[in-house]
Amino acid sequence: MGELPIALIGAGPMGLACAKLLVEQGIAFQGFELHSDVGGLWDIEGPRSTMYASAHLISSKTKTEFRDFPMEAGVADYPKHSVLRDYFRAFADRFDLRRHFRFGAEVLRCEPLGEGHWRVVWREAGEEHAGEFSGVMIANGTLSEPNLPAFPGAFAGELIHSAQYRHPDQMRGKRVLVIGGGNSGCDIAVDAAHHGEVADLSLRRGYHFVPKYIFGKPADTIGGALKLPMWLKRRVDGMILRWFTGDPQRVGFPAPDHKLYESHPVVNSLAIFHAGHGDIRVRPDIARFEGRRVVFTDGTSDDYDLIIAATGYLLHYPFIDRALLNWQGAAPHLYLNCLHPERDDLFVMGMIEATGLGWQGRHEQAEMVVRYLKGIRAGDPAAQSIKAEKAAGFGRVTGGMTYIDLPRMAYYVERDTYRAALAKHITALGG
Repeated sequence: MGELPIALIGAGPMGLACAKLLVEQGIAFQGFELHSDVGGLWDIEGPRSTMYASAHLISSKTKTEFRDFPMEAGVADYPKHSVLRDYFRAFADRFDLRRHFRFGAEVLRCEPLGEGHWRVVWREAGEEHAGEFSGVMIANGTLSEPNLPAFPGAFAGELIHSAQYRHPDQMRGKRVLVIGGGNSGCDIAVDAAHHGEVADLSLRRGYHFVPKYIFGKPADTIGGALKLPMWLKRRVDGMILRWFTGDPQRVGFPAPDHKLYESHPVVNSLAIFHAGHGDIRVRPDIARFEGRRVVFTDGTSDDYDLIIAATGYLLHYPFIDRALLNWQGAAPHLYLNCLHPERDDLFVMGMIEATGLGWQGRHEQAEMVVRYLKGIRAGDPAAQSIKAEKAAGFGRVTGGMTYIDLPRMAYYVERDTYRAALAKHITALGG
């Protein structure tokens, strides 16, 4: 009797990378995808997509694409979501991946029956089904479960999370307040400046802003050839950012409460541009709601029709017991953010964030995991060495960085250190 297949959950970018590597390494698997096609959140029509009409990549295409499947030459530096949806569909075509997935299949439960033996229950075409698998590979994404904090008082207008925002028509003729100044928050505030009657942006802390272009080239393609110590890199990069973005505090943004690279930067020059023109008003944190009136922590207040909370997302794996994932704090505690310290039949893929990691970095994570799985099954010494290393205890891959204490930073890594660790293991495993 042959080995049972792996259950792979999700056909977004991470799930597709896993599927490609599983095929290449000859490991049988069955994929499950809730939507009717591949692409994950990048397909705005998907049931769990959090895309909005104006969404584009915040890293340039050459720093984001899969190395063995580059985007076409005519694609813009920072393509929009529909271009990326088509890119992932083409990726699935190129590597013939769709035949490995059940589409319209929602995984409901993953239950271990013993080491290397799982029962997976899913709903498809209105009926529940169950199957047995040798392992579970979770790749359902990190940006689909809205984090909507509670605010004192009650708002009498419309209050939505950014996950429910799709098109600027939702703002027309309305006084709009956007809560949260991350990349989505600043994008949506710019939409409000163009399409709303009022566009305000409420921030509880400051951010470091990075322009999309420096010297006419995508910012993330500048430099990098010379590796600098972090203290010097911060000084040099901070000087360059001041040249190209100026001082955001001049136009009302609060000063950052952290050093450059200790949190994900905001890649958006337009928010600063519109704040400088008075089209976006930067407001402090919210103290309370009073009907349609919002009172801010500085004592000022104003009336709004629509509030959009761009307050981020929470990791969400509703189909598996949290205890099985070695959950600690805001995220599962896993070796290299993917390997369980005790089990070799449970993997969380794509639970990783780093400036400039791109899909290639995630492809490398998939290659390491799939090669590790193959090596464990074959009794490979390199795989056994990794098994011992993860069982002995481990920390986060921060490269000496101190990241701010936020849920989304709980699975943040330092890109170069992380990719070096993956490369070491891939080489040892025969890659």
